[in-house]
Amino acid sequence: MDFGVFIFPTDQTLGPIDAARQAEAAGFESIWFPEHSHIPVSRKTPWGGVKGAKPLPDWYWRTLDAFVALAAAAAVTEQIKLGTGITLVAQRDPIWLAKEVASVDFLSGGRMLFGIGYGWNKEELASHGVDYSERRALVRESILLMKELWTKEEASFAGELLKLEASWAWPKPIQRPHPPIILGGEAGPKTIVDMVEFCDGWMPLATRHDVAGKVAEVKQAVAAAGRDPEAFTITAYGTKSTAENIESLIELGVDRIVFNLPQKTAAEVTERIQQLGELIKPY
Repeated sequence: MDFGVFIFPTDQTLGPIDAARQAEAAGFESIWFPEHSHIPVSRKTPWGGVKGAKPLPDWYWRTLDAFVALAAAAAVTEQIKLGTGITLVAQRDPIWLAKEVASVDFLSGGRMLFGIGYGWNKEELASHGVDYSERRALVRESILLMKELWTKEEASFAGELLKLEASWAWPKPIQRPHPPIILGGEAGPKTIVDMVEFCDGWMPLATRHDVAGKVAEVKQAVAAAGRDPEAFTITAYGTKSTAENIESLIELGVDRIVFNLPQKTAAEVTERIQQLGELIKPY
C-alpha cells in the first residue's frame, strides 16, 4: 500500500516546497495538488456540482498553478512522487499541457503522476470557451493527442474536436511511455469506458464516490479490454485517516490512499503531516 497527501497550495497555508519536503520526510509516497484557474463570482454551479452543497471555500480561488507548484516541489525533493489531483484537462491547451507534464517528469527524474478530471464548474469551463456538455469528449481527445506528443518523434492527431499537424515536441517524459494517467471521478459507465481506453488508474473521492462497489467492476472492465487489471491502479483520494479505514481499503484491493491536509496555518499543516506519518508507519 502506498500513501500520499494532498493540499490546495495557496498563499495562506504551508507552501508546496515545505509541504513536499515534510511529506517526503514523513514517509509518504506522493504529494498531490489540485487546481482551479479561477472561480467566477456568480457561483451558479454548486460545490462539486452537487445540489445543496455548502458554500465553496476560498482556497478554490487562491490555489497556485499546480505545475509551477510541482516543479518547485521537485527541486527540493528526491523520491516523493508528484501528482495533480486533479488537472482540469478540458480547460487547458493540450499541446502546452503535454509540455508541462513532460517537463515536470523530466525535471523530477520521472516522478510525475498525472491525475486528470472532466471538471464540474460550468462557469469556469465557459470562461475557457468550453461547453459543459463537450468536456468529456474534449478530455478524451486531449489525452490522445498528448500521448502522441509524448511517444512519437513526429506527432500528429486528427479528432473531431482537436487536430495536430505533424510536429516535434521535447522533452519526452522520463517515464515510458508516459507518466501514469489517473482519472478522478465517480465510476459511471461513460467514465469506465474512458478509463479503460486511455487511463492507467482510477482515483475516486473516497468520502463521496462508491469505492467499495466499483473496484471489482472497474478491474473487470480493464481485463475485458485485454489489459492487465493488476497494472491498473486504484487511488482512494481524500480518505478518512483511521486504521480501520486503511484496513478496509487494503481488503478492497486499493493500491494507494491519499489523505487530505487541512487548509490551516503552516504550523497546523506541519503537525498534521507528522500525525499522518505516524499513522502509516505500520504499513
